[in-house]
Amino acid sequence: MSGAVIGCVLSAGLWLIGSGVLRTRRPSVEQRVLPYVRDVHPYVVAPGRSNGVAVAIFGPSVQRAAVVVGEWVGSACAVRSRLDRLGVATTLEEFRLRQSLWGVAGGAGGAAVATMLWTTQRTAVPILLGVCGFGFVAGVMGCDRRLSAQVTRREKEMEQEFPIVAELLALAVAAGESPVAGLDRILRVCRGSLADELARVLAEIRTGTPMAAAFDALARRTGVTSISRFAEGLAVALERGTPLVDVLHAQAADVRDAARRELMEAGGRKEVSMMIPVVFLVLPVTIVFAFYPGLVGLHLTSGT
Repeated sequence: MSGAVIGCVLSAGLWLIGSGVLRTRRPSVEQRVLPYVRDVHPYVVAPGRSNGVAVAIFGPSVQRAAVVVGEWVGSACAVRSRLDRLGVATTLEEFRLRQSLWGVAGGAGGAAVATMLWTTQRTAVPILLGVCGFGFVAGVMGCDRRLSAQVTRREKEMEQEFPIVAELLALAVAAGESPVAGLDRILRVCRGSLADELARVLAEIRTGTPMAAAFDALARRTGVTSISRFAEGLAVALERGTPLVDVLHAQAADVRDAARRELMEAGGRKEVSMMIPVVFLVLPVTIVFAFYPGLVGLHLTSGT
């Protein structure tokens, strides 16, 4: 009976492998048409990027798996927003593909743990399947958390860079330069996440986008409240003819006040944790230094 079961499983596996190979050898209509529309289709690999044999064979299957994972995880709009806030050229489909690969790696790790549990403790099969599934889910969610952490880190860097950039732009505009020339001068000396975003705004302006619309797009794109207010205020000032120098100085002062207020709030929240090194490290050392000479003196007096 066991031999029959093993034979059925083996034959089914061989049949699946053969049918898969035959399907992959017959290109679909989409695969035949996409090379001719690669300049307008957003999902085609660029001509300069090399496609290996593995990509050509397993690419469609992996892309379908990525679509399934994306539908299961959901929130495609949120992922697009985070990718845009991160300032990378990665598309949603490429991120889903990476997420699927992370899930496969997590599932492989779960399978390794399940194999070890099976060989050492003969754990029940449902528990082993649960371990494999947990590894897959952990890989998928780990990729999503990594993207969120990258976005948060980049926005913190932008928030720290913003007061200096605002002051430099205010000085450039006060010296008589236009906002575009001021941005160009700032980008020559500044490096960082905010400089990359301003370079994107400057590129949009130079390609024909109105300046107010470019700053409005920056306000919608960024997740930093202070930069969003700065971009909106700058767009309104450009539309209504408000003096830009006053707007920029006011925005920089507001950001510095907000950073100071946030630092005071963080100190208030960390008050108890800040007392831990004082109570358990500094205070015992102070007590030892204060009472140890007296204790030695008492020992000497009692000895004599």
